[in-house]
Amino acid sequence: MKKEVIEVPVLSAAVRTLGVPLSLVTRAAGLVFVSGTPPLDIATGRLVKGDIETQTEASLKALKHCLEAAGTSLENVVMVRIYAVNSGFYNAINRVYARHFPENPPSRTFVPVASWPMEFDIEIECVATA
Repeated sequence: MKKEVIEVPVLSAAVRTLGVPLSLVTRAAGLVFVSGTPPLDIATGRLVKGDIETQTEASLKALKHCLEAAGTSLENVVMVRIYAVNSGFYNAINRVYARHFPENPPSRTFVPVASWPMEFDIEIECVATA
């Protein structure tokens, strides 16, 4: 089965502008794979600044936008990985995350990282059914 790269309105163009060699969303074998998504504004493609809760909200909105571009939704997410620059953000991230996955949340991994080459504190990736 071949993979299909999904064009995400506004965000795919923003990533290309940055020169990052990735596809935000790829569909294959009945699954949708969303690359690590930083706090991107879905209207402008620019990074959202603010505290970790503001950034988490923006990342999850961007993730939802990516899933919808592929014809699926947060309800179909089976695995999430959250990367954050500070493990101390865990509880604040969970408060925002719980609003987006209020029932039957997907499997999840939380990974503390040192930093990124751009100014943001969180990146979220997922796998969903198509």
